[in-house]
Amino acid sequence: MYVVCDKARIVGCGAIAGYRGSTTESILLTIFVLPGYQGKGIGKQIIQTLERDEFFLRAKRIEIPSSITAVDFYRKMGYEYKNGIAELDDEQVYRLEKFR
Repeated sequence: MYVVCDKARIVGCGAIAGYRGSTTESILLTIFVLPGYQGKGIGKQIIQTLERDEFFLRAKRIEIPSSITAVDFYRKMGYEYKNGIAELDDEQVYRLEKFR
């Protein structure tokens, strides 16, 4: 888990973990930036930090569950719809992925 702070206030966060016990897949989780701080590059900074993490570097495939409001941002960061499916899944999230 990584956090971004503005002085003593946490304004953004993001996490990465192994995906279901796999050593070749990882998942990005809990990526969030406070609304007042969005559009200032913090989300991009979080993704770039996560993509330097050991869990990212060891993975051949990285998945990210996305809300509808974050899909365009993740796609700009190089993530595409998992299996080309641009629909909400049973958990009401879009599944995106990136291959390395």
